Amino acid sequence: MTDPLAARTLIANTIRAPDFRRATFAGVARGANPAGWVRVVVRPVELRGGRFLQFAYHDARQVRTHNVAPADAATPLDEVLAVGFSAVHLDTDAGQTDIRLSKKGKVLIGRTAAPAAPSADAAHNRTKDVPLPEGRADHLLEALGGMTPDGRVKPTMRAKFTQVNEFLKHLAHTLDDAGLRGLGRPVEILDCGSGSGHLTLAAHHYLNDILGIPARVTGVDANPHVVQKTTAAAQQLGAADARFACGRIGAFESTADVVLALHACDTATDDAIAQAVRAGARLLLSVPCCHQALNAVVKPDGVAEVLRPVLRHGILQQRTADILTDAFRALALRIAGYRTDVVEFVSPEHTARNLMIRATRGLPPGDPAFVAEYRELCRFWGVVPYIETALGDPFRRLVREESS
Repeated sequence: MTDPLAARTLIANTIRAPDFRRATFAGVARGANPAGWVRVVVRPVELRGGRFLQFAYHDARQVRTHNVAPADAATPLDEVLAVGFSAVHLDTDAGQTDIRLSKKGKVLIGRTAAPAAPSADAAHNRTKDVPLPEGRADHLLEALGGMTPDGRVKPTMRAKFTQVNEFLKHLAHTLDDAGLRGLGRPVEILDCGSGSGHLTLAAHHYLNDILGIPARVTGVDANPHVVQKTTAAAQQLGAADARFACGRIGAFESTADVVLALHACDTATDDAIAQAVRAGARLLLSVPCCHQALNAVVKPDGVAEVLRPVLRHGILQQRTADILTDAFRALALRIAGYRTDVVEFVSPEHTARNLMIRATRGLPPGDPAFVAEYRELCRFWGVVPYIETALGDPFRRLVREESS
């Protein structure tokens, strides 16, 4: 524990130091905050061949940046400190420092040293390049119970650690294709079926704190208990622009640049896809789960009778229906104007539900070739997939009306 003046001095000296990487001010404001800032991020930037400090001010609607020379940083830094944010995270080459300000004005400071560089003998054992690497303390992973303060992944959380990093790699891979850098406003993310909120908060942390891309996230889940828990986790992390709401996928309308649907069960994935299309989202990342709808109606009838030897086995019918369901979803997205591919999300050793539908907006809707493929697939199997119902009349007009 220390006094507020010492904490202010520590922050100021850290930000001016040559090894400074990043400072994040967030959490409840204990002081005056007339500008309504919910987060302020300070980081060094190179401009015109010189080193400057960039102050990024986040309010509820937008982000404003201001670049100053280190010698001129006293005034903007004093303004930020006057807000009295309850959570400050400092990142330097030497390590990380977390500063917490309680309601009673007590200041708690925790420090974590940067991990030692690996020796030449251990070079072949280096952790592969991932968004949130092992061996480096990370306040999000620590708060979620997946990492110790010195950067070690807990054995029971190894699979979750891998899943989080693989998801963030897919997100990073699509940022440029989806045009999500440099929007001039925060990226709006909607997570349909957010569950524990681990991936929702990871996306928020990675974009805001690691990449410096302003982002706001909304997680929607039908379970009020998990919504309460994820809301508490966001508050603990000082993520004021991460919120969670109780609702049904498809019934919760929201603007979104990015829609996530990670392990949404059965047709909830289709409802999330439809919500992304209605919102005109730039990017969709979906990991389907629990396919059931088509399994009940796929039969070896008509031209599909040739597949009777496959469909007479329950496990093979289920897997066929799973593949067919995701093929319909990917094709429907192409028809709706999205560049779409289906990729492996994580290794099957971590989860059997390891396929990801990845789609970025950018194609003209209603491509005749894709429409023809969709119609033929429906005719062969004698089905109307639920994705068509979820997308509604605008999609039906594209695929059911004969070309003039």
